[in-house]
Amino acid sequence: MRYPLWRLGVFLCAASVPLYWLYLAWTSALGPDPGKVLVDNLGQGALVLLLLTLAMTPMQRVTGWAGWLAVRRQLGLWCFTYALLHLAGYLFFLLGADFSRLPEELSERPYILVGMLGLLGLTALAATSSRWSMRRLGKRWKTLHRLIYVIVIVVLLHMLWVVRADAGRWAFYAGVAVILLALRCPVVASAMGRPRSQRTKLATKLK
Repeated sequence: MRYPLWRLGVFLCAASVPLYWLYLAWTSALGPDPGKVLVDNLGQGALVLLLLTLAMTPMQRVTGWAGWLAVRRQLGLWCFTYALLHLAGYLFFLLGADFSRLPEELSERPYILVGMLGLLGLTALAATSSRWSMRRLGKRWKTLHRLIYVIVIVVLLHMLWVVRADAGRWAFYAGVAVILLALRCPVVASAMGRPRSQRTKLATKLK
């Protein structure tokens, strides 16, 4: 396995953040409603990890370092994990595990349904993230995993609905998403990769 220390570092960072939030909740450092803060933090963490997953390919194109792509799958799986924890926190901390209230919640708060659509998309990507799935699906695998672009939009819509009073924070994440999606355009991606290829040719000539 390439870049073992880098992979381990990413794993420890992603795993330690929810544990730190749980510690803060345990010590009453998250305010009078720690359950809601945990749910919000996990949802925001899932979005950050989703954006980081999207950022790995542009980072590799700019720097030429393959280590970015080495952790892309791990970041995607952590994004899925945070999203699952976000849903679990909502069901147990905010609904009190009273699942009979869920239909009423869905009718009164449509953003919950939008969030579930995003989670379903992440589930499809996580379930097909293995090398076996890549071989099994062939060309369809890449088509399926382009769903991440739709998921980003759905998750941002979900967040906008939730944090309407904090439009600045949403605008920041939306701006980052727009930049990352723009970097995926063929013309922009080609322009990003060109300087690296030119540096490689120059280095070859100098040898």
